[in-house]
Amino acid sequence: MQERGTLTALNEEASPPHAPVRPERRRLEPAAARLAVAAAVAGVVVAVDQFTKQLAVDRLAGRTIHVAGPLDLTLERNTGSAFSLFQGHAAVLVVVAAGLVGFLVWGVVRSSSPGRVVALGAVIGGALGNVVDRLTRGDHGAVVDFVELHFWPTFNLADASIVLGCVALAVSLFWDRPRSPSRRP
Repeated sequence: MQERGTLTALNEEASPPHAPVRPERRRLEPAAARLAVAAAVAGVVVAVDQFTKQLAVDRLAGRTIHVAGPLDLTLERNTGSAFSLFQGHAAVLVVVAAGLVGFLVWGVVRSSSPGRVVALGAVIGGALGNVVDRLTRGDHGAVVDFVELHFWPTFNLADASIVLGCVALAVSLFWDRPRSPSRRP
């Protein structure tokens, strides 16, 4: 008779003879689990971002839709980075974004906070959403922007995900910082 794993042997001893033997479940290593969560968040951000950008391209060409208050939807293309900086340097922006994504993935692997992993996943997804535009849309590396607030540069869901992810990350880092022991009189 071959030797079996301890867990399988214990399952067989505890189970009646007619019960099926449960296979041994392998848990993901913590780093792999964190990467899976961040990848899932990033994947959702990229998918929704690309979907909304395609809707904007299909339905906003040559027109603006007023939604409410200062919120309008209007189609713009940005060959630069945030606030239209570095116009016409799409190749450099793609390289910088790839380096940033690599750094953020390293942060996911080292993170001890589930909230931080989700925040990093949102920033990674936003960066990748804009990289997809730069590499696939054929607009000389332009990113599709369509949310206009009139007091802020026009942006898209990827941009919003980057900003909200950074805010959540900052809150998480502030919240989890070591606190000095309180002084007693």
